[in-house]
Amino acid sequence: MDADAHQGAPPTAVWPTTSIKIEEARRDVFTTSGFLDDGPADRTPGVVSSTFVQDGSILSPRTPTCAPGTYPTTRATLKEGDLAVVLVRRVGDSALVTAEHAGWTAARSIGIIRSDPHIVRWLRIWLQTPTAKARIAEDVTAHVEPTVSLDTLRRMLFPLPPPDVVTAYHRAFALIEEMTSLYEDTARKAVELADALHDDWASADPPWHTRTLAEVARPKTGKGSERSLPVAPTAPTVDAIAPSDLFDLPVPHVERFRLRSPVDTCEAHPPGTFMLSTRPDGAHIAVTRRPATPLRNVVAVRPIEDADSLWLLHELRSRSSEITQLTQDQNGREISAKTLKRLEVTWPDQFTRTDFHTMAEPPHAVARLLMSKTETLHALRDALLRDISAKAGVLREPSAQPREATTGDE
Repeated sequence: MDADAHQGAPPTAVWPTTSIKIEEARRDVFTTSGFLDDGPADRTPGVVSSTFVQDGSILSPRTPTCAPGTYPTTRATLKEGDLAVVLVRRVGDSALVTAEHAGWTAARSIGIIRSDPHIVRWLRIWLQTPTAKARIAEDVTAHVEPTVSLDTLRRMLFPLPPPDVVTAYHRAFALIEEMTSLYEDTARKAVELADALHDDWASADPPWHTRTLAEVARPKTGKGSERSLPVAPTAPTVDAIAPSDLFDLPVPHVERFRLRSPVDTCEAHPPGTFMLSTRPDGAHIAVTRRPATPLRNVVAVRPIEDADSLWLLHELRSRSSEITQLTQDQNGREISAKTLKRLEVTWPDQFTRTDFHTMAEPPHAVARLLMSKTETLHALRDALLRDISAKAGVLREPSAQPREATTGDE
């Protein structure tokens, strides 16, 4: 009876519960954080800040690069195989350091975890799970920005599967991320192709007429804030779009947004509406696929004629810096329909706009299809993460844990 019960036990029954602090007593583990402020770090070659740790990888910096070793080696110098964890704003996001960024220096917003490969690989996966996110949220402080301490990560319990199990999970997540990156890069190129077509058509000689945005579209300023939205609305809802949801999108086509607003408390705009916001690096635009409502600092823009949608979209994309200049007196973040109505756009005749739509629609169709595929991959990743959380169950202290190693961790 007991033997049968043991055979039927889930494989995760052998996953011991541990923490970085516990592992420090058992193996070589190094943890530290950077010391440079994020503001200067974002503009300094050879420095990795939280800005560049996104979607499981370290993005290429916008500043000129420098060779490893340019700066003296310090405790915050990254090594290949390290786990770089975001401690400020997007707390818990992490990325494995590759050879490309080995020798670079971590900013203050980055925590560094250095240990055996299967430890850091598993932590990168575990930190994405609902269980880990909920645990981190318990200790997040937000005096200025959401922040978690490196000590919280050191004390946080997590299940540790055998190395071969970690390797299998690592390979699965790596393939999902590689496919997602491939789809997003291809979608980006498709939209850039349509951008190039627009730039060619817009540079006609003699030049086309110009119109103000108020003459060709209906801009509408968003209302409300993310905090005003109900946590779990029970009534029918539509997508609610905050400025941060528009930043750093690979393409303007978005399957769904993270926030929801009750239908009876907002003005919903139909699918195909442009949602636009600004920050100092320019205007950011998304095209909705479902009914949606803009929140504060987002403007909904709807062309008067649906057939003009692609021409108007690329006009707005091409005038990103002009749109930002219109809002410079408000720190480049506050934007309103009243401000946008004054924007002048190139406006050829109806036949030209229709022909452009015919030419640009195929690249956009490719981009929409690829973003739909990435949404499927995201759903697969999230399902795996939920499954890992479910398998972990209620985290428990290892029965064989040395007494001195548990001090202060319970």
